Amino acid sequence: MKTHAIGRRLAVATRPLRALATLFFPHLCAGCGSHLLADRQSICLRCLSKLPETGFFSQPDNPLEKTFWGRIPVIAAGSLYYFTRTSTMQNILHELKYAGNRECGEELGRLMGQALTAGGRFQGIDLIVPMPLFDAKKRLRGYNQSALLAEGAAYVLHIEANDRILKRVRNTSTQTHKSRTERWDNVKEVFKIVDTSAVKDRSVLLIDDVATTGASLEACGRTLLEAGCSSLSIATAAFTER
Repeated sequence: MKTHAIGRRLAVATRPLRALATLFFPHLCAGCGSHLLADRQSICLRCLSKLPETGFFSQPDNPLEKTFWGRIPVIAAGSLYYFTRTSTMQNILHELKYAGNRECGEELGRLMGQALTAGGRFQGIDLIVPMPLFDAKKRLRGYNQSALLAEGAAYVLHIEANDRILKRVRNTSTQTHKSRTERWDNVKEVFKIVDTSAVKDRSVLLIDDVATTGASLEACGRTLLEAGCSSLSIATAAFTER
């Protein structure tokens, strides 16, 4: 009884502090900026309901998967949501990449994990590898957003996620307005395997935030395959139609 009474008194005493923290450090939705009540939640239910799902995780030969046809052998590929400019998804990814909102990255990853499980096409994976970020950019941002997605997905899938296997050895310019050949020239020899033994004979899921041209995913996937992974699958949080 005494323990419960002390607990109640502490809860009452710290209530003003929690209210003050909420005032100066509000827990806001990454999509619309509305106040969130749940600490673990970073995207409100209204925004989640508006996000346009692709259905790719359960759809063979979907547009992302076709990107890799004749280029690298991919068991399955897919994206969770469509990405359009001036959309809720753009707001969420902006929060993730440029506003330090790590929580929304982990939440998106968990949503990816749930959809990958429900899709039923991503079977037998035993390692998740996030798309690496160039070291200078990672130091500036403070984290790799794809690694946060990988952590969230790994939590749901109960699979190891390792962001120390791959390294991006040079930065690259934007892929926008480049031809397919120019895109490949822009990303070839960008990625390097740090630990070959960590991927050899393992079924790898490569995770990134947005699939645009697919060139970076192809280059990264090729590096993993050349290192000896037994199979490769690819998943992204969003897909841009071109």
